[in-house]
Amino acid sequence: MVRWNLLGHMLLPFLAINVITITTFDFLMDRLVLCCFNCLTAGYFLGTWPFQEHLTCSFTLVLRNFKISPSIASQTAQVFVMMTLIFMPFQYLGGTHRLQCDVELLLGLGRIRVTCDATGQPIDPTTTPPPVSDKSADDWGPYGDRLQFETAEFLFHNVEIGLWGNSLQADNIGTLPPFTDHKELYKTIDATQVGDVQWESFTLKYNGEQPNFWFWPAFSLVERLLANTDFDGKFDYTPYRDFAGKEQMQCYENFMSGDWVWTQADKIAVDPSTHGSTFIPIILGNDKTTVSVETGQSDYWPVYLSISNVHNNVWHAHQNAVELLAFLAIPKMAKKYTDDPMFQHFKKQLFHSAMTRIFSSLKDGMTMPQLMKCPDHHFCHVIFGIGPYITDYLEQVLVSGIVQNWCGHCLAFPNDLDSGGAPQTRDLTDTLADELLPAVAWNEWGVDVSIVPFTNNFPCADIHQLLAPDILHQLIKGTFKDHLVEWVGRYLELEYGKAEAKDWLADIDCCIALAPPFPGIHRFPDSCGFSQWTGDNLKALMKVYLPAIKGHVPDDMVQTFHAFLEFCYIVCQNVITDDTLKELKDTLQQFHLYRKIFQEVRVCPEGFSLPLQHALVHYEALIFLFSAPNGLCTSITESKHIMAVKKPWQHLSKHNALGQILWMNQCLAQLAVIDEENDEGLDLDENENAGIVDEQPGLAHSDVVLAHWPGEQCILCLQPKSEPGPPHPPPFTGDIKIFSSTIAMFVAPSDPSGIGSMHCECIHATPSWQGGPAQYDCVFDGMLGMEVAQVYNFSCTLVCWFDCIIDVPDELIGMWMVAPSFPDDSLHNLTVIHVESIVCNAHLLPIFGKEYVPSLVSCHNALDIYQAFYVNHFADHHAFKLVS
Repeated sequence: MVRWNLLGHMLLPFLAINVITITTFDFLMDRLVLCCFNCLTAGYFLGTWPFQEHLTCSFTLVLRNFKISPSIASQTAQVFVMMTLIFMPFQYLGGTHRLQCDVELLLGLGRIRVTCDATGQPIDPTTTPPPVSDKSADDWGPYGDRLQFETAEFLFHNVEIGLWGNSLQADNIGTLPPFTDHKELYKTIDATQVGDVQWESFTLKYNGEQPNFWFWPAFSLVERLLANTDFDGKFDYTPYRDFAGKEQMQCYENFMSGDWVWTQADKIAVDPSTHGSTFIPIILGNDKTTVSVETGQSDYWPVYLSISNVHNNVWHAHQNAVELLAFLAIPKMAKKYTDDPMFQHFKKQLFHSAMTRIFSSLKDGMTMPQLMKCPDHHFCHVIFGIGPYITDYLEQVLVSGIVQNWCGHCLAFPNDLDSGGAPQTRDLTDTLADELLPAVAWNEWGVDVSIVPFTNNFPCADIHQLLAPDILHQLIKGTFKDHLVEWVGRYLELEYGKAEAKDWLADIDCCIALAPPFPGIHRFPDSCGFSQWTGDNLKALMKVYLPAIKGHVPDDMVQTFHAFLEFCYIVCQNVITDDTLKELKDTLQQFHLYRKIFQEVRVCPEGFSLPLQHALVHYEALIFLFSAPNGLCTSITESKHIMAVKKPWQHLSKHNALGQILWMNQCLAQLAVIDEENDEGLDLDENENAGIVDEQPGLAHSDVVLAHWPGEQCILCLQPKSEPGPPHPPPFTGDIKIFSSTIAMFVAPSDPSGIGSMHCECIHATPSWQGGPAQYDCVFDGMLGMEVAQVYNFSCTLVCWFDCIIDVPDELIGMWMVAPSFPDDSLHNLTVIHVESIVCNAHLLPIFGKEYVPSLVSCHNALDIYQAFYVNHFADHHAFKLVS
């Protein structure tokens, strides 16, 4: 290291000359940044800095936090490249991959957002931005004041129309309510001018029918999303790459940290007129099956729109980051023509033509920068681009123009999908359409060349690359429920016959029903025989299914479920690193290895060439492209579907249902804009700066708050025994308050949480919960290395400890096994601990064995009757990170 230090000192005059001869800059900050950067670069390559391993992280901070002019960014990148070429032979690079990452990272400094004023002229980014609105703070438009607006918002969101006659009456002293009836409320909302984006429609005629396609102008929706000040501080204006730790592992979290957006920015930057613009990828999603139920009309289905710049926690908190874009008409024909190939082709191409029409307002902005207001109140030029498309497999077939049972990402043959194949691309499809007959392309390449995807009408859009991972339909509903759970039922029938198989399935249902209560887990008190499963039902079943089948099926089947659940929980982590991706790959290999048991027992004699399971192979590549799937998944469109379609359906008459849904969504948009303009983004559901977020971040820490009122109050007298030995505490006589519940708040970004990634759950210790049996929850204690205990009261809480049965998790299901602690072989190991040592709830599942479950056991007494338990790390994503 001495020779590198000597060489570094010899080059200091060169660095000084380089700084002095630089062209005059606009801001002093530019000079400082470039000067410091040159020195850091030399130190980085020559090893003269004691904190060399942290420099790449420092460069990341420069990229994300320093706002320097594009000319300085360019010169900075040039300096780095020059130093790379000069000193590459003299330094230990630690591998070419690291050098490549560093070069790419610093060249990313050229992707700088240029802040503008309302006329599009560049300004100093530190300039105070203009106000959200020119209106005064007390100008509430047609509502008059805040009280009337909040009343209107509450009633429109929550109160059924049938309750108006009883709820809005004058009180005893004659004070009138803000609105006399629903007609006055609707009239007031309709008079709102801001946020009033009108629905548009167009009609296509065939065989005498004229279906209507209703949509909001995509340009106006994106403009509204960009101007939402709630996203300020949770919005990325430039692509970036995050590296963490001494090993400089790349971290994938928010969408703009993925490789796809980085590559798109390079393509756009070829045109000099786009320099300094912010890239806005447009996320799309739809789900045909849900609308046919909710609207009462099978000929409409919704399309949703979002922008990829917002952070994952904004989507998790449902902060209006997803907009309803359109209701598309699905043409109908007489039943005898339903399967006619010509009619099927007509329906598909009609969809793509409609999508092209809907996005026509964004097309100019995909090549020419558009001036728009941003969440930080400043203006900047933006470039639009078609981004990831979120939908299930059947809709992927429609959107991408592939043949059903083929893969939308690769050319793997449908009878052997897991063998893989070359990537599907737009260029390949165009070549096939030019060179092959349609029948040959259909049968041998899995491509319907007669369909032109709507993305072909927009620049830099390849639909095969844009098919996003779909956790809900591919993993939870598809692989878990439709495949693995069904296969268990088939195996039991093949092994025991239908009659005895029903007894085994009934016992598995009993094991599932005995799962003790836990926040966020739906219970199955009767059975799992739902006629229609919801996503929440399936997520709850995944969390408790593994211990229930152990002993009922072969060990390899249990390990198949274990490997699959591990894959699901790894994919759903909020931040995915290079190490996480290695775990993901290993887990997928284990899943493929152990699932062969279903082929051996003739449940799946033909193998596993299934599109939904094959999709798991592409998750690693999709994480590289789009970052953590926990943000970009169907949950964001499903939650919007509830607000945009399901809840309006519950509150309207069924006559002309679609028209009423369109009008109600317009009212919701107007209310949201009024709220935003008057609160300027400060009215959040939680204070993201409070509690532990800043003070003590991390998994094993929480903020525990007692209930407002004690459940009991008594007088306690403690008198120590007069026995020899160590000093006894002094006598105590006084009031004791016994609390039956407490709230634990902690950081859980991978679980449904608030805007600051905060999650809260209730911990119970009550002799009767809601008039029913007792409920004494189990918790993790963070003071003693994540020990498990059962709570009996608060605030200094009495707990009963559990001890690990063995020092390693169970070999088959990967869960730790514990049993109640009896230090004297007779009494429970009881201890009083401070409530602040509690981290969060722990979920224990009984170890059932191979015997049938006794009828006297219920979920309320299972912790008292059984003597050994699994610590369920699949209870939620926080527990998975905490205990795995």
